[in-house]
Amino acid sequence: MSATRKGLAVRLGGWSTRHRKTAIIGWLLFVVVVAVVGGMSGSRQMTNSENSTGDSARAEKILEDAGLQTPAGEMVMLRGDRPDGWRDAARDLSARLERTGETARVQPPVRSENGREALISFEMKGDPDTAGKRVGPVVEAVERTESDHRGVVAYEFGDATAQHRLDDMLTDDFKKAELTAVPLALGILLVVFGALVAALLPVLLAVTACVGTFGLLALVSHQLPLFDSTNSVMFLVGLAVGVDYSLFYLRRERDERAAGRDAGTALRIAAATSGRAVLISGVTVMLAMAGMFLSGLLLFHGFAVATILVVLMAMLGSVTVLPAMLSWLGDRIDAGRVPLLNRRRKKGVHASGGLSGRLMRPVLAKPKLFAAVSGVLLLVLCAPAVGMKTEQLGLEKQFGSDAAITVAYQEITGSFPGGPAPAEVVLRSDEVGSARFDAAVADLRKELARSGRFGKTVDVEAHRTEGVARIEVPLAGDGQDATSRRALDTLKEDLVPRILGPVSDQVYVTGELASSRDFNDQLKTDIAPVFLFIAAVTFVLMLLCFRSLPIAIVSILLNLLSVGAAYGTMTAVFQHGWGAEWLGMEPAGAIEGWMPLFVLVILFGLSMDYHVFVVSRIREAHERGLTTRDAIREGIRTTAGSVTGAAAIMVAVFAVFALLRMQDMQQMGVGLAVAVLVDATLVRMVLLPSVMALLGERNWYLPRALRWLPNVSHGEEPVERPRPPLVGAGR
Repeated sequence: MSATRKGLAVRLGGWSTRHRKTAIIGWLLFVVVVAVVGGMSGSRQMTNSENSTGDSARAEKILEDAGLQTPAGEMVMLRGDRPDGWRDAARDLSARLERTGETARVQPPVRSENGREALISFEMKGDPDTAGKRVGPVVEAVERTESDHRGVVAYEFGDATAQHRLDDMLTDDFKKAELTAVPLALGILLVVFGALVAALLPVLLAVTACVGTFGLLALVSHQLPLFDSTNSVMFLVGLAVGVDYSLFYLRRERDERAAGRDAGTALRIAAATSGRAVLISGVTVMLAMAGMFLSGLLLFHGFAVATILVVLMAMLGSVTVLPAMLSWLGDRIDAGRVPLLNRRRKKGVHASGGLSGRLMRPVLAKPKLFAAVSGVLLLVLCAPAVGMKTEQLGLEKQFGSDAAITVAYQEITGSFPGGPAPAEVVLRSDEVGSARFDAAVADLRKELARSGRFGKTVDVEAHRTEGVARIEVPLAGDGQDATSRRALDTLKEDLVPRILGPVSDQVYVTGELASSRDFNDQLKTDIAPVFLFIAAVTFVLMLLCFRSLPIAIVSILLNLLSVGAAYGTMTAVFQHGWGAEWLGMEPAGAIEGWMPLFVLVILFGLSMDYHVFVVSRIREAHERGLTTRDAIREGIRTTAGSVTGAAAIMVAVFAVFALLRMQDMQQMGVGLAVAVLVDATLVRMVLLPSVMALLGERNWYLPRALRWLPNVSHGEEPVERPRPPLVGAGR
């Protein structure tokens, strides 16, 4: 093969080893600069309208365009040990709330039906986005009132207290993830390589890729605002992918050195094989992530940018900085050997794949049996997903039933239905404040009271100057149940258009339940085009990479089984509660609304890590002249160690997120951890080889009409004449 035909990975690796100082120092400078500049610029979070869709987004946009921020609402329920036993405490609390200087519109207490409870509603002054940072004196006033009045219990819930507790939880959880995931990855790499330096290198590259992406995301956020969880998602994907890419590259270089290659040749082969697989995998992952841009939700646009950037950083680091580091370190990469974990391989013998080699014998001997059994097991894992229910989980479900804020929500909802999560009617009209408008609002109040499906306190804010009105309507039920849904249907489909429609042509219903329903409706519309896009991208890339129609089709089917296993596991644990107690988790009764689409895209991308790596080695062996079955055995055996190590790291990183306190992070962690574990074991080590064994030489079938596709080599560059080692290699 002529020098002009060298692959991109080989050219990048060659440049990096010849200019290793430039590659290493340039990478570090870039990471530091973007991290500092991004940190100085700050990041912008999505507004309420940007984080919504449908009528909910339109309602929020009306308020934002009018400059009317929805204030952070708070409520405190006081429960006495006897009817009206809360009255003294209510007077005391109202006075204390006024004295904090942080509250406005403190309402008189509303009495419950049995007389034992009273609900005091108020708003936080100032910017609602910063209310969580200023709610401390209010919380203290509530606590002092409770302690000063024996026999009275106080429950506080609202936007500010929820924001305050959420910020604390996210900060603590993210620190926990960083402090746990990185040492876990390092420990697994120590087992894989048996040497401290070899274990540290992939972790350092992955962490620097994540740090650089943090800075890039902060800059991007000024054009594309981000969701609260975007940085956590980026770190999860970046650490897993970054370590995996470096592991694949480093493991191949170490294997070639163990086989007797000199340092320069080992680096060239690693670049031509694993480096090429990293590029293919990285491009596939990024294109799959780009499918999220087809969603009508800005949330997924932010996820797409975050994951694409971190995968790009990880991929570039693996094919440029890593070969430069390996060239500089040479065999010092084995420094810091750990006793019992680094038994030197015999020259020319691969140490990996002992267990997988034994597994391949029965799999290849009876491929029909193993294909059927593994297929049935995967379908069983997928089965619970048939009844998957999705919703935008409220904070009371995100925090868990034992959290103080959840207890407060449930207690308030039980005594004052619809209180913490009312529907909001937002309208724009020139008639706001007119007699006709006031009459329509009065009619609405009467109809709400007559229907019996709504709470007592209907709050109306009319802004005549801006021509905007906001009406809070408490829903019966707990805010998410069938009773609340029926009330919302009555409000949206009957009362609002019939009574308020004549005085406004722009009137919309929002609120927690309405927003969740709009979000789910949009997701149902989005998932088909997103799936078709990533399936088409996967098909085309696999066809180009392996010049095989069967492998391209099998790739999609195997990925779907992995995604189905994730869906089934999440539904079983977090919706039905199967095994949740054993896992130390609490079912929310539903799956977070954005999770199915996100998991679909992430797993379709991440599954390519193992698939491309394994099938490339099988194709490489086949191109050397082995039969398909022998090539399968060789490919699985030589990749088993790397795939096992890479999967263990991904599972460990995702499992860390499963142990965090936020419900959506738990769902994502469990779903991804199970899917990767299943994908790297049952799918890649049993189902893939058994299906390929059944196909035999038909694995490499390419229709005549597609034979114009380029024939890309999967092995090292042929050496036609002696070549000196790459400059600096092994020094």
